[in-house]
Amino acid sequence: MEDQNKHLVNHLEELRKRIIITLVIFLLFLVLAFIYVQDIYLVIVQELPFKLALLGPSDILFVYLMIASIVAITATIPVAAYQAWLYVRPALTPKERKVTIAYIPAIFILFLLGISFGYFILVPLVLNFLMSLSNDMFTTFYTTEKYFRFLFHMTLPFGFLFELPVVIMFLTSIGIINPNSLRKNRKYAYFLLVVVSILITPPDFLSDILVIIPLILLYESSISLSKFIYKRQNKEVSNEILKRIFKH
Repeated sequence: MEDQNKHLVNHLEELRKRIIITLVIFLLFLVLAFIYVQDIYLVIVQELPFKLALLGPSDILFVYLMIASIVAITATIPVAAYQAWLYVRPALTPKERKVTIAYIPAIFILFLLGISFGYFILVPLVLNFLMSLSNDMFTTFYTTEKYFRFLFHMTLPFGFLFELPVVIMFLTSIGIINPNSLRKNRKYAYFLLVVVSILITPPDFLSDILVIIPLILLYESSISLSKFIYKRQNKEVSNEILKRIFKH
């Protein structure tokens, strides 16, 4: 019992160490991003077809913190993934270590792709649609805080949602799921993706459709990747069995 408690304490201390390192790196990136936040802000708003207004002196500080936080989260993603890998590394075989560490660049790239998809594709489409609804019937007034909240909700969630293929591949590689279970539960997955898309988008039908379609495509591509990993694992197991048979 004493050995088990000691083992648990060591695990918790190691987890605490990895979390602290990740938080420190995040804070460093946050400070660095805040130093250049005005330049980032000007890049974001330079092509907007309307002027942004402030309702109070604290609004711009909130916006700057939001921008710096997104930049810091993005930059910290590979560090957090690496710290998580270091935490589980002792429990992995040498082969599993090589396989899992290869996921870290993919995690970062997919996160960037998700944010880019939201910023360059969804934001212009949804924003133009919402602006067209006024149809010169209303006096439009866009505040900085409201616009960046909209931008935040249309970009950051997609950074995490685009990690779906990597998560599926990883879970397949460690045997938790397989392509057959993914196909079998497809309708439940679709329902969940629809709910997620409704929650993270503005309350209009076009926005929901624009989000649901890429999420479904992501899920289908994840099934294909899972199938590839699953077949490769089965092939390796078969080869190992054949080697043992021929040895005997």
